[in-house]
Amino acid sequence: MKHLERDVVVVGAGPSGLNAAYELQKVGKTVAVLEARDRVGGRTWTDVMDGATIEIGGQWISPDQTALYDLIDELGIETFERYKQGKSVYRATDGTVTVYDGADFPVSEHTVAEMNKLIGLMNELATATNPDKPWDHPQAAELDKISFHHWLREQSDDELACLNVGLFIAGGMLTKPAHTFSALQAVLMAASAGSFDNLVDEDFILDRRMKSTMQGVSKAVAERLHEQTLFLNNPVLKLEWSEDGVVAHGTDVTVSAKKVILAVPPNLYNRISYFPPLPRWQHVTHQHQSMGLVIKVHAVYETPFWREEGLSGTCFGPNHLVQEIYDNTFDGESTGTLVGFISDVEADKIWALESEEERKETILKAIAEFLGDKALDPKVFYLSDFGSEEWTRGAYATSYDLGGLYRFGPSQNENVGPIYFSSSDLAGAGYQHVDGAVRMGRRTAARIVAELDGTAYDESYDGEKSIASLVVQ
Repeated sequence: MKHLERDVVVVGAGPSGLNAAYELQKVGKTVAVLEARDRVGGRTWTDVMDGATIEIGGQWISPDQTALYDLIDELGIETFERYKQGKSVYRATDGTVTVYDGADFPVSEHTVAEMNKLIGLMNELATATNPDKPWDHPQAAELDKISFHHWLREQSDDELACLNVGLFIAGGMLTKPAHTFSALQAVLMAASAGSFDNLVDEDFILDRRMKSTMQGVSKAVAERLHEQTLFLNNPVLKLEWSEDGVVAHGTDVTVSAKKVILAVPPNLYNRISYFPPLPRWQHVTHQHQSMGLVIKVHAVYETPFWREEGLSGTCFGPNHLVQEIYDNTFDGESTGTLVGFISDVEADKIWALESEEERKETILKAIAEFLGDKALDPKVFYLSDFGSEEWTRGAYATSYDLGGLYRFGPSQNENVGPIYFSSSDLAGAGYQHVDGAVRMGRRTAARIVAELDGTAYDESYDGEKSIASLVVQ
């Protein structure tokens, strides 16, 4: 058993934990990072299958993700644009398939008007919301008591409009049925992205990808850490703590430190045994944060056949098994890759099927309903299943149950003595995204530096720039 002494020990080598360590290192603090997996990147993960690059986890970057852009500029990582040329495909609830141009779904004028009304209402709420403190919104208590499903239907009697708008938050982001989370949680999602308009614009929110892959960002940060900093295959299952410091017990590394950063999603906090136990409030809070469930479907073809037919590969279908599909072909590859998403109760149905072959056949038939029979014969077919992964247990991120955000949110980022919490799940701007993970890593590092150095922490610091920029030259 190796024993280390450090200023800070970080639990988790995802984007948040690695960036916290990197920032602390920049200002001269000693750090150790203990990671349970045999890799870095957390919920970002890449593989190559039959010559095709498959981003198993998170992958896109949008214009509002300025902290992530700042980081990749520093690392020298370039991006490329997602393929967007051509027409989109919409599958109505009655099974009718329409190929269309433009931003509006091919539905009735009344439904389009009702969708725009709902989007406008969400924009108004998001504009008045500080994503760091959504519970401070004047209507926060009221909005957190009603589900997003029911809030939509209080504003509109057009069921299709409600389904279409709900798709972007429920299946598309939180990956939970809209009746299981609050309207306030939906407002936070919109505020974190700058507006609800940004969430419903796939060309904005899914704008570009990393030429290094998104996991490559974490790999590049890890390469900049000093030797004897990063330790893989070392889950922390025991943490001793007092006001004087902590001892984190990994598999074959133990670290004594002044502070610890738990850079894992909140649903994993209870994997650790704490001595003494965490305060009652923390125990209760974590029980009200849970992961969603989504299957990310990857289908690789010899060529991107949809492009030859004048299609972008972008498809939507409210209440369909595969509710979203996009062209996901990696930069410079000649093959064509589609990515689709199966969320919440639809994902339940797929995992309930008895065999992998049955799952494959069912999913490909659903994709073919958008793009035709050529979709039935991919050379690679792979399902991302973070729900069964030991050190994630869901996707994309945690969210609160009804009433939880207003009740527990104000204390979610408060440290418990030397224990600090950092992940995209706790972010304001960039919530659920790698951008939020970067911001949280930087902000948590800045809080700890202020505490260790006896200086004042700037509450207005948003993590957009490195904490090195805060140091007076």
